[in-house]
Amino acid sequence: MDRRTFLLRSAEAGLGVTALGLVGARVLRHPRKPWDEAAFAPVRPTSVAVLRATSYDTDLEGTVLDGLRAIKADVRGRQVLLKPNFVEYDASTAINTDPRLVAATVLAMRRLGAASVVVGEGPGHRRDSEYVMRSSGLLDALKAVDAPFVDLNTAAVTRRPLRSRYSTLRELWLPAVIADRKTLVVSMPKMKTHHWGGVTLSMKNCFGCAPGRIYGWPKNVLHWAGLEESIVDVAAAVRPGLAIVDGITGMEGNGPINGTPVAAGLLVFGHDPVAVDTTAARLMHVDPERVNYLRAAKRFLGQGDPAHINEAGEDVARATHQFNLMPEFAHLRPGAPTSTKGVGSGRSSGA
Repeated sequence: MDRRTFLLRSAEAGLGVTALGLVGARVLRHPRKPWDEAAFAPVRPTSVAVLRATSYDTDLEGTVLDGLRAIKADVRGRQVLLKPNFVEYDASTAINTDPRLVAATVLAMRRLGAASVVVGEGPGHRRDSEYVMRSSGLLDALKAVDAPFVDLNTAAVTRRPLRSRYSTLRELWLPAVIADRKTLVVSMPKMKTHHWGGVTLSMKNCFGCAPGRIYGWPKNVLHWAGLEESIVDVAAAVRPGLAIVDGITGMEGNGPINGTPVAAGLLVFGHDPVAVDTTAARLMHVDPERVNYLRAAKRFLGQGDPAHINEAGEDVARATHQFNLMPEFAHLRPGAPTSTKGVGSGRSSGA
């Protein structure tokens, strides 16, 4: 049974009122501004870099350095945690952030002066994190660059009240290393489509920071609280300070697990996860304004207006690689008939 079927059947089995959000039946009532204005800086222009990278066997360390320098990333003396996407492992497709990119980023961060670099993930689909990390090749890649791994599903946690109020959650238990403001969290997602959110990028990747021992598998509590609403709230709590999207090989169709590999040949870098995801969506030939959680997040969490995103590297319009979408997401294409569903605007679009 795939995760989409599992979640729908869970809702049908009556796992509580919040599960109705899975099928878009829950009506949300939000305050006029569902976020604490004092907790977030004003949204400002920002920079995003798009670099060509057609293979994982080239000088990835050099390419990552180029991307980080293009956005003027300063990691000197910082405690860095790289958070890749290893939700599941299947050798026949392209679910995960490639381990070679993760290892190259470890080396690049050290060259830029990071005080320490660790890699952390809390797989959402399998309880056995070691299986995913070992089978995918991540543990071997990290051993080669002498980088430690932290299982975010089992790490010590701390409570963080949410400063945004899109989902039914009011607090989030996060691994202490993530909640530590001294930690620079770098979200490193795979560029993928998603069978309920349309696309999954650096903001959605933050789900892996929510420990499975508290939020279940595949992070059920977050799904039942409203998938797109939870994407906004969790990303606002984690606040990744950098994002690097692995679009060298992405996934299209029935992502984030059962889709088809697609060679987009791109890496996307930025400080602002909303701007990075906005740019990555455009590169996938998706209108970010039609992605509900991006439209909500740009109100307070980051820059979602392409006119205020300074682009370095490849021209986004020329570098676009159209990802196949599931039929129910045809409205995400630029110029397609629009959908009336939206985060915080009356109806939940479910999980």
